[in-house]
Amino acid sequence: MNKLISDYIQTHTDEILAEWIKTTKETADERVLRVVSDQVFIGTSKEFIDLIISNINDSNEYSSRLTDFAEKVVRLGWPLTFVTKGLHTFAQIVFKKLEETGAITKDNQMEFVIDFDQWVTPMNNEIVSVYSTTWERTVSLQKIALQELSAPLIPVFDGITVMPLVGTIDTERAKQIMENLLKGAVKHRSEVVLIDITGVPVVDTMVAHHIIQAAEAVRLIGAKCMLVGIRPEIAQTIVNLGINLNRFTTKSTLKKGIEAALELTNHKIVKLEGAK
Repeated sequence: MNKLISDYIQTHTDEILAEWIKTTKETADERVLRVVSDQVFIGTSKEFIDLIISNINDSNEYSSRLTDFAEKVVRLGWPLTFVTKGLHTFAQIVFKKLEETGAITKDNQMEFVIDFDQWVTPMNNEIVSVYSTTWERTVSLQKIALQELSAPLIPVFDGITVMPLVGTIDTERAKQIMENLLKGAVKHRSEVVLIDITGVPVVDTMVAHHIIQAAEAVRLIGAKCMLVGIRPEIAQTIVNLGINLNRFTTKSTLKKGIEAALELTNHKIVKLEGAK
């Protein structure tokens, strides 16, 4: 890297940082500024400038700090364009300052342009690569976590388990539901499994198909399946779509479903004498 550029950056860090924050705030996406306080924005900005400077002094330190910084901005929800544009803004500020000091003239301008490009471009490519990898890993971990939390089979009484479904059901999630349902039914020795669709906003032909498949799978391993949480609008949709649920017991609420399941398993809830 051009020694004049590196020396100027290291001796004018505070001045460059102040100019960078001012310029970035004026041009940044509102989403970036809205999700963090001024204190966090300034702190993260300083960290970014320090990261760029570390690339001048110690490449090993830079690589380590780049990974940490990428993880931080991904957690903050800052887009990649903010980071890459920030690097471009930094280079512009330094170039302009060097012009003002007379270090860059018309005679040597092209030489400095090439020096800046050879320094900034590889750094930009590395930032993009690390950010993308960090983002993909974060999304992958979130997806795994959601799958683990998605559609648990909960034992409520001996032989009776409930699977509450919440949110949209697509093909991939339906496979996860099926797997959890079968494994859970065997593990808990379920006699009756209640699939609660109270939290499913829309039941269309595809969703109904997935639910029917899950219910059929439960029946094949020797357990009875009951569909509960059928709201009036869902019932109307099912009728309008011509979906046949006659093979399964259906109840409007989870409470009614559990009462029916207790009857099927020869159990009942008895109110004790004197109990209020």
